[in-house]
Amino acid sequence: MTLAAGVRFCPQCGQAAEATNQGDDATILGDEVAVDAGEETIAPGATEQAARRTPLPRTPLARTTPRQPRITTPSHPLTTSDPIGGGRFAPGTVVAERYRIVAMLGRGGMGEVYRADDLKLSQVVAIKFLPEALVRDASALERFHSEVRVARNISHNNVCRVFDIGDVDGALFLTMEYVDGEDLASLIRRIGRLPQDKATEVSRQICAGLAAAHERGIIHRDLKPANVMLDGAGKVRIMDFGLAGIAASIQGAEVRAGTPAYMAPEQLAGKEVTIKSDIYSLGLVMYEVLTGKRAFDAATMPELLKARQEGTLTNPSTLVRNLDPLLERTVQRCLERDPAKRPSSAMHVSAALPGGDPLAAALAAGETPSPEMVAAAGETSAMDPRLGILCVVGVCVLLALLIFVSKRTKMVTYIPFGPSPEVLADKASTMIRSFGYTNAPADRARGFTLDADYLREIQEKYKTPNRWDILRQDEPAFIKFWYRENPRQLTPIAPTDNLVFGRVTPDSPELNLFDARLVVLTPQGKLLSFRAIPPQVDEAKVDVTQEAQPSAPAAPDWGLLFAAAGLDPGQFTAVEPKWFPLSWGDTRAAWEGFWPARPDVPVRVEAAGFRGKAIYFELISSWNKPTRMAEQVKSNQNVITQWFSFSLLCLILGFGIYISARNLRAGRGDVQGSVRLALFVIVVGMMNWALLAHHVSSSFEVMLLILGISVSLFFGGVTWVLYAALEPYVRRYWPGTLVSWSRMLAGKFKDPVFGRDVLLGTLFGLASALLEQMQPVLEKHLGRAPIRPMGLVTMFTLEGFRGSLATIFYQASSSFSSALVIFFLFFLFRVIFRKNWLAAIAMALVFCIPSLAAENPLIDALFTAPFFIVYLLILYRFGLVALTVLYFVDQLADTTPLVLPLSAWYAEGGVMALITILAVAAYGFHVSRGGKSLFSARILEI
Repeated sequence: MTLAAGVRFCPQCGQAAEATNQGDDATILGDEVAVDAGEETIAPGATEQAARRTPLPRTPLARTTPRQPRITTPSHPLTTSDPIGGGRFAPGTVVAERYRIVAMLGRGGMGEVYRADDLKLSQVVAIKFLPEALVRDASALERFHSEVRVARNISHNNVCRVFDIGDVDGALFLTMEYVDGEDLASLIRRIGRLPQDKATEVSRQICAGLAAAHERGIIHRDLKPANVMLDGAGKVRIMDFGLAGIAASIQGAEVRAGTPAYMAPEQLAGKEVTIKSDIYSLGLVMYEVLTGKRAFDAATMPELLKARQEGTLTNPSTLVRNLDPLLERTVQRCLERDPAKRPSSAMHVSAALPGGDPLAAALAAGETPSPEMVAAAGETSAMDPRLGILCVVGVCVLLALLIFVSKRTKMVTYIPFGPSPEVLADKASTMIRSFGYTNAPADRARGFTLDADYLREIQEKYKTPNRWDILRQDEPAFIKFWYRENPRQLTPIAPTDNLVFGRVTPDSPELNLFDARLVVLTPQGKLLSFRAIPPQVDEAKVDVTQEAQPSAPAAPDWGLLFAAAGLDPGQFTAVEPKWFPLSWGDTRAAWEGFWPARPDVPVRVEAAGFRGKAIYFELISSWNKPTRMAEQVKSNQNVITQWFSFSLLCLILGFGIYISARNLRAGRGDVQGSVRLALFVIVVGMMNWALLAHHVSSSFEVMLLILGISVSLFFGGVTWVLYAALEPYVRRYWPGTLVSWSRMLAGKFKDPVFGRDVLLGTLFGLASALLEQMQPVLEKHLGRAPIRPMGLVTMFTLEGFRGSLATIFYQASSSFSSALVIFFLFFLFRVIFRKNWLAAIAMALVFCIPSLAAENPLIDALFTAPFFIVYLLILYRFGLVALTVLYFVDQLADTTPLVLPLSAWYAEGGVMALITILAVAAYGFHVSRGGKSLFSARILEI
């Protein structure tokens, strides 16, 4: 015996209850009363005995005539206009001084429904008067208001809107959208099952409506054909969203929550009601729409429970010929007994349906697809392994070309490196001992630094194409190695390169403790500078009993320091000292001469001593400025670039905070994805700090940790703001760019599309790095003086494994921020210019502004503008993941010494970058295949 879809059961006995002749809870709005034979509620006052002796009505499944009389109109051939008698309000009655009753549409367990005219807004609405039991129960009334408050926020084309709550003479009512059409239950009874393509279309629209509600945290709880309307245009409207939850809050014999025939097993068992419960009900509705039959037969509640728990589902393909296997599989997944095995969301169901594009459907309906819909949409097939192999080969070829071209373009190849940092540090320590400082230090630090004044001198003075060849000479040195020894632990707190707190530099912390020493060497190990701090109190003993004349202070052995610097004292002339050390000394001296390898470049030697020991020795070129006196000199290009960057940062942060705040207030945005992305930036920032900071075994380490966390939190917060501001609009207008990105944030790192974008991003990143390094080659070929060799490596990569690993982490984090900034700026330009191509051109021109102050502005602009346009094309075609990986690979190849010979100590960071890039490409290739075999016969086909 078939169980009627809407039979309600008595809460005490669990048996079918006696039904009224008014039909189910009549929230169906239109000229037709939605009456599904057998979908009844318990009549008020029905007893348990009456419920037990009332037989279940046998409902025909197709081509039956509903009980309500029908009339035919030109626009809707299947509608009813006969009002139901016996309502509490007669036609013409004005309710709440606003709504004029036209006719009663239905009566059920949840009250009475009327068609009415809204006299204030001049439109037709539906009014549902709720049971008196709800008004008398304060807790139920509060839950009712909460449900409606949330339900009215659902604004979707596939959901019937709830407008407002009102009351008249103590009777509580809802005003809802009026829909003129027919419910699915009536349609199935009248024509039987729907054609497969129409059933798929209806199912997809139901999924869209359900997803909109689930995104607001609303579970329908009573999804069934009688609660799904088709209007005159064929558009699906889900009814009673929120009202099912209201019904669940009402206790007593008058109303029962839900329809057992459409409940999930866990809902029938009274365990839980979740989104997965609605997915199960959706599967039952889809089954009935496809086959014209209900999925399970049962006469009583125990039989229904047994059928759900132990019964076998009849496959839809046995009832419908030529049914699409994908459609059948989707229905079967929805009807899994275990909720964990069902699709995770309605949008996943929609994406699994054959044909169609849920993203396109949502955009066409003017809706913003949810992050789940975006993740479920788009391509799902694996990449052709043959194409993947070509990409991997392309990565290897580009890496080889990049290493080959770096001989002419990478600045690190212009520097005559000598011993490794470990050897240089040992040499510096030996020098310090030879200068008379034999006390063992408590702490040490070392690193490399650039002479920015020398770089500026070459750029301003020399205008020949080969001007940077000057750097190939060891002196004057462009890159300098520094080594510090300190009598206490070095505890810096000032931000240094890349805003790393706790990083020791030659000037941080200040060199102001007695017996602190600093040595600066050339890459070949020649002395450039030496500083030491004399005692604060002179404890030298003087014999006051002797009446001898005071003698001149003993001078240090300057020849020892000249020898360490590789200078011949005989080639220098003594002059009057002009430069003062920070520490007081009793002896000063100065000499002038020329650099041995550069007889055209003068050099001045300034020195000072105390008690016969050197405390100051420095080689000074004409471009070295007294930094403690003169203002910092900046080129026009630096000024323009800094102001441009500062203005851009203010614009991005200000506008980003404003938009993200609006999105939060409106409930838009992928909050979970934003948090995950921000956490990634914070964690990577902390790892970068842990690798680069100079850690100490004291309580000061806690302060360094707090400062490191603060900086990481700041950058994580900026990333969160940018993503929270940008993501909802991108999801609305360009959701295709976020498909693999959404899957990445959802943890689907084995998704083939994500792997494809990673592999393509690696290929594009290497191509971008190679093209960037061709700019100085082109400038030199045209007879112009190149601005500077590309690839000004991060100094951290010259410090060994820790510095190189920190650089990789830093680039991984900054690539996300860079990609989001580009996307955010493109969004701003898109808002201004309204067209994608205009926005792309305008953005490229804006980023050419710093090129105006360059030596070769046209060439610089020709390299800058096309790059941004290509970046935007890659973003538009392949998405945000590809652009992020592009930035990561591009910057990693540019800031690491990816040069020959790879066995050189200074190429360690380049080797790590090489391994990282190959690993990223290998990962992308492996995942993009989606498990396809590399050695199948098909791959070898031509």
